[in-house]
Amino acid sequence: MSKGLELYIHIPFCVKKCNYCDFLSFASDEQTQKEYTESLIKEIKFYGSKMRGYKISTIFIGGGTPSWLGEELMASIMLAVKDSFDVDENAEVTIECNPGTVTHSKLETYRRIGINRLSIGLQSTEDEELKLLGRIHTFDHFLKTYEMARGAGFYNISVDLISCLPYQTADGFANTLSKVIRLKPEHISVYTLMIEKGTPFYDKYKFDAVKQEAGMETEVLPNEDEAFRIYKATSIVLKEAGYNQYEISNYSKEGFECQHNIGYWTRADYLGLGLGASSLVDNVRYTNTKDIYEYLSVTNQIAIGDKPDDLKGEWYGTNLHISAEPISRKGQMEETMFLGLRMNKGVSRFEFQDYFGVPIDGIYHDVIEELKEQELLIVRNGQISLSEKGMDLANYTMSRFLLS
Repeated sequence: MSKGLELYIHIPFCVKKCNYCDFLSFASDEQTQKEYTESLIKEIKFYGSKMRGYKISTIFIGGGTPSWLGEELMASIMLAVKDSFDVDENAEVTIECNPGTVTHSKLETYRRIGINRLSIGLQSTEDEELKLLGRIHTFDHFLKTYEMARGAGFYNISVDLISCLPYQTADGFANTLSKVIRLKPEHISVYTLMIEKGTPFYDKYKFDAVKQEAGMETEVLPNEDEAFRIYKATSIVLKEAGYNQYEISNYSKEGFECQHNIGYWTRADYLGLGLGASSLVDNVRYTNTKDIYEYLSVTNQIAIGDKPDDLKGEWYGTNLHISAEPISRKGQMEETMFLGLRMNKGVSRFEFQDYFGVPIDGIYHDVIEELKEQELLIVRNGQISLSEKGMDLANYTMSRFLLS
């Protein structure tokens, strides 16, 4: 019987890097994109030959801006995937795309090659906020892209938003949500702005971010109280519009939850392909090189590397990887809890015991009881999940499941 496997494919190219972005992405010319695609296909074919016992349940093409890649190159990537792997006929296949990089022709090509879900990076409906973020599009560009996608036959569309932007208020973000809700996308992701090192936003707002984290009064970023109001307003507005919050940052109409991301939160095996991509296979976490020149070179002769003597099971480490970290039993338990608790349904007692061979109370009894008393956890029908209060204090609650 085939084992399930998710695929993540990284396309590192974008028109221009946004002011808040610390993802592995950069501008490129057509020749670099062509060479990268050729190398990516070599990696796809290599792993396809090594992982015959797996069936692909989901594919997620992320970046960067995958929709910036030429449609013929994207078609060649998907053809290589289908030729190399056993892909489930009902697999969820997502591509991230940004307004300003999508055409009718690209969307028609996506449909033809089996892509059935779009994740559109809107981030804000306010043009001034988009300009501040360094986005290349306006809200009107997004509306045209969304209309094109519907016209091309896409009926599973996710819209990405960023909250807690400079000068943003709960009322202002509720207005953004209302504009998006009117379009009736199947899925909405709302991520809180993070001020990351190495970005223009870090240089500009790092001291304000420290104040925000410490609960002090901020100058530009929403203070801690306003950030909390934005989060609560998001949950309320989307719930009233029929969107179920199935994970801390993700909301969907019934039946349109992102299956690929659910795989991450439930620790399903996934294979990352492309520059800097990460994988988790048989409890070993692999990370590809982040150097584009090394990636282009090594893919000409990919080879399985030496397997550690004390590692059981299969080994998929190659000369493309800059790290391969076996995850201990303790680490697996910790990840099961703080990833699983991100989801509204939480962690199953039965599945925990089935996987680890011990009852969850044998490991976490005291923590569970204490968090129940603090009204941060709900234990019901064999599921352990965050309460509404636990969601509000998610970082603290989930950190309690780290084992000493």
